[in-house]
Amino acid sequence: MILGCIADDFTGATDLANNLVRAGMRVVQTIGVPGGPSPAPDGATPSEVPGLAEVDAVVVALKSRTAPVEQAVAQSLAAARWLRARGARQLYFKVCSTFDSTPRGNIGPVAEALRAEVGAGIAIVTPAFPETGRTVYKGHLFVGDVLLSDSPMRHHPLTPMTDANLVRVLQAQLAATRCALLERRTVAQGAAAARARLAALETEGFAFAVADAVEDADLHVLAEAAQDAALVVSGSGLAIGIPARHGLAPSAQAARLPAALGARAVVSGSCSAATNAQVSDFIGRGGTAFAVDPLRLAAGQDVAGEALAWARPRLGPQPVLVYATAAPEAVRAVQEQLGAQRAGELVEHALARVAQGLVQAGVGQLVVAGGETSGACVQALGISALRIGPQIDPGVPWCHAPCALRPQGLHLALKSGNFGGTAFFTRAFEVLT
Repeated sequence: MILGCIADDFTGATDLANNLVRAGMRVVQTIGVPGGPSPAPDGATPSEVPGLAEVDAVVVALKSRTAPVEQAVAQSLAAARWLRARGARQLYFKVCSTFDSTPRGNIGPVAEALRAEVGAGIAIVTPAFPETGRTVYKGHLFVGDVLLSDSPMRHHPLTPMTDANLVRVLQAQLAATRCALLERRTVAQGAAAARARLAALETEGFAFAVADAVEDADLHVLAEAAQDAALVVSGSGLAIGIPARHGLAPSAQAARLPAALGARAVVSGSCSAATNAQVSDFIGRGGTAFAVDPLRLAAGQDVAGEALAWARPRLGPQPVLVYATAAPEAVRAVQEQLGAQRAGELVEHALARVAQGLVQAGVGQLVVAGGETSGACVQALGISALRIGPQIDPGVPWCHAPCALRPQGLHLALKSGNFGGTAFFTRAFEVLT
């Protein structure tokens, strides 16, 4: 194994794995640390995860982005130790491309713990991925043409991002180390200049360096500069430059999956602007959809059961959609009544039950929208590992997973809320066909 990756949510894990596959790496994604709370299939030991000996990278998907700090650190360290014990030469801590976090973490505490674990020097930090509209300049993160703090992420129900200055955001989360800036003017001079600047910053006592990147070429420079680093902290963008550093090139074989069978469905819990547009587009095209009302869930009504009863007679080649996606004002109104945490947990639990019931009813091709929703659904389905396949849209691939509820396996796409074009829910199944 060349690369060991630790992702702080499930959709972020598939986003990272997608970029590695596109660039030529064979990748397996595990759900949790194998042999840990999310065990390997059929009680297998960690070394028996299917396909492990045949891959170049393993991505361990955690549900740690909004977990208590101590829990996030413990899970991440367990993943790091598992990966290093199996030969990972470099650790890649995958964070969101919008640097989703709270004032306390979890990016800073986890990064510090991983750095101490592997004895790393200064670590590059960048969520940039220009192909998907994420750029960093002078340490400030832009989402498209606007600062992170002016983007819809400022309204995120769990991790509202109101400061675009990533050096300031990360430094506030670090307990015992310091963060600097690796400016674009240095990155533009190439990998040697970037390495020299990183070495100078390390001599000055800095442990992390937020790196500017405004073009995909900058990510290739940063990947080369960090080729021998024990740890990198990044969104999925940096992954586009890593396989080439190990002599790998893009290959269709790396993304090959079994033939897709079974009915089609979409489960959506994200309330991002992108997913709201995708739900509207799906319905506008005549797609059949069932809306999950969090207030009815809170009142004890069996909304998940109703959704499954509605969906079963409609299952087939045309996808059905079960969604709790709503506009920001509607989300705020629900949170005012229920509280953000309770509202989120109610929806996650209901949609996970829906996903489980859909697969039991014959769905073999399932799209799940939203990081927290994806985590809940994957756990409910008992999935412990995914083989990464072809890309649907930047950052979102199809995967194939062994699944106890479906002996022939399940095709699964886990979509981050902010990713995908407006017609994503339609395009996804066209790509798989």
